[in-house]
Amino acid sequence: MYAAAIFLPLVAAVVAGFFGRWIGDRGAQIVTCGALLISMVLGWVILYVVGFRGETRTIELFTWIQSGGLEAAWALRFDTLTAVMVFVVTTVSAMVHVYSVGYMSHDHSIPRFMAYLSIFTFFMLMLVTADNFVQMFFGWEGVGLASYLLIGFWYDRPSANAAAIKAFVVNRVGDFGFALGIMACFYLFGAVGFDAVFAQAPQMAGKTFEFLGMQVDALTTACILLFIGAMGKSAQLGLHTWLPDAMEGPTPVSALIHAATMVTAGVFMVCRLSPLFELAPVALTMVTVVGASTAIFAATVGMTQFDIKRVIAYSTCSQLGYMFFAAGVSAYQAAMFHLMTHAFFKALLFLGAGSVIHAMSGEQDMRRMGGIWRLIPSTYVLMWIGSLALAGLPFFAGYYSKDMILEAAWGAHTGVGRYAFWMGLLAALLTAFYSWRLLFLTFHGAPRAEEKVMAHVHESPPVMIVPLVVLAIGAVLAGALGYGWFVGHEQKEFWGASIAVAAHHDPLEAAHHVPLWVQLGPIVVALLGIAAAWWAYIRDPALPGRVAERFRAIHQFFYNKWYFDELYDHLFVRPAFFIGRGLWKTGDGALIDGVGPDGVAALTRIMSVRTSRLQTGYVYHYAFAMLIGVVVLISWYIFGRI
Repeated sequence: MYAAAIFLPLVAAVVAGFFGRWIGDRGAQIVTCGALLISMVLGWVILYVVGFRGETRTIELFTWIQSGGLEAAWALRFDTLTAVMVFVVTTVSAMVHVYSVGYMSHDHSIPRFMAYLSIFTFFMLMLVTADNFVQMFFGWEGVGLASYLLIGFWYDRPSANAAAIKAFVVNRVGDFGFALGIMACFYLFGAVGFDAVFAQAPQMAGKTFEFLGMQVDALTTACILLFIGAMGKSAQLGLHTWLPDAMEGPTPVSALIHAATMVTAGVFMVCRLSPLFELAPVALTMVTVVGASTAIFAATVGMTQFDIKRVIAYSTCSQLGYMFFAAGVSAYQAAMFHLMTHAFFKALLFLGAGSVIHAMSGEQDMRRMGGIWRLIPSTYVLMWIGSLALAGLPFFAGYYSKDMILEAAWGAHTGVGRYAFWMGLLAALLTAFYSWRLLFLTFHGAPRAEEKVMAHVHESPPVMIVPLVVLAIGAVLAGALGYGWFVGHEQKEFWGASIAVAAHHDPLEAAHHVPLWVQLGPIVVALLGIAAAWWAYIRDPALPGRVAERFRAIHQFFYNKWYFDELYDHLFVRPAFFIGRGLWKTGDGALIDGVGPDGVAALTRIMSVRTSRLQTGYVYHYAFAMLIGVVVLISWYIFGRI
């Protein structure tokens, strides 16, 4: 059962990818969707057996690497942390596979697309079931490769190619830090297995080693390097620039990669390595500050965008910030709780946006929508459910997890905890605002699309609506059903030893004793955000334009995403192109080729031309040359003897 849940997507990817020409589009869809639905059911069973009954286990398949002191087995580790991730990944992926049957029905490369989805799912499952750093890195790089293929699926579009390359390169920056962190752990502990590393970690607390010519705290350095990897994969501030551009891929890709799976890999990794991070408080402080800053940054950008998928993408970036600062204040359980609830309502919003795009004949600009809620009522209701959960209103899933994170941040009673709380509270206000801005611009008001587009607006087929309904059920019930187990009274029995518990202070316990205003604050600001969006886009539609003009500098700063792309272009891209072009033109072209092959060829050609001039075809020229030769030889003979 355990191995089948993990390897069925791989089998499906191989069949659809290599035999898609023979089994056809429908065959590829049946194979991949069938395999993922079976994996989903097995994932639910695994969550029940491992999480609720506590039957943890590690299944060693074979010895993978054995070289000197480096030993790494290919093993499947099933504890509660893994079981939750397997449940989330298989459920969302199965719904995305089924949804893709309808959404991609007119595409010309259906088997290739379905194979990419399945291979991505396999790599993600490999990552979350890893029992050692090397296997985790295998899954880590695998999802990076699969995301490159999925984002650039429509390779005939230059924008999709550019977005895929950007995602790949930016992730490589973070992955370099992750690789250095793994090397640091092997250097410190002489092992790559999680259990071996965690067992030795307390003895390394306070120890130093030399890094970049400095004596630094060993565990802090290793954890910061590992977190840099998480920043890249989970699009945290500084390494986030790839995420909005990745919306160039098909909408099912956005839901799978950027809602519930790949971008949450960094959160999972920090929680998996919580025994290390708990011994590195400076690293945890960095996690908190970066997460809180990302939450507010992405929220400010999201409320100025007009592409429906980009708004949801920045929302994802912001919600990942919540998860990270929860982990930063040692509330790992709350981070995983929000990861689980967020997977349902964010996948629902992405696929709901895809349903809107499908209805609007491919249109993604919300300024060219409006007035369509009566034409696609099912999608409209489902988008409302996702938005209510995202805004954190009672009693939807996001209400339970987001409030617990904010209460844990306040209950941490630290400076960075308070910073995270206030940034998170402000982000909650902006989240509610841009969520209802999306709803009002998309569904309400006068139609702004062309008449021929409005004439073809229609509800999505059942194969697309049913997955949305399943995700909507999770967006409504996941928070209430999981609260007690994830962060409530049963959380210690549920999580067991899969997550480290803060020894000095339990933020979850403190979260249950915060002041009343801290508990009610997120609800109040969410309602204020919804009211502000209603006033700006329903009551007085001209207000946003006036505000944007009045505060033009601030609006442009947010609209241009804090100018991170321009800054990176100035600091890294242009200098890299300048150096590359210089090495190409001067180094390779002028020096190496000019002196080497091209130079030899040019010299040979010149000598040949000059030599050919001696061949005039006149006999007296040749006789004269022979006479000169005879004179030279006689002269050399006579004068050479003197």
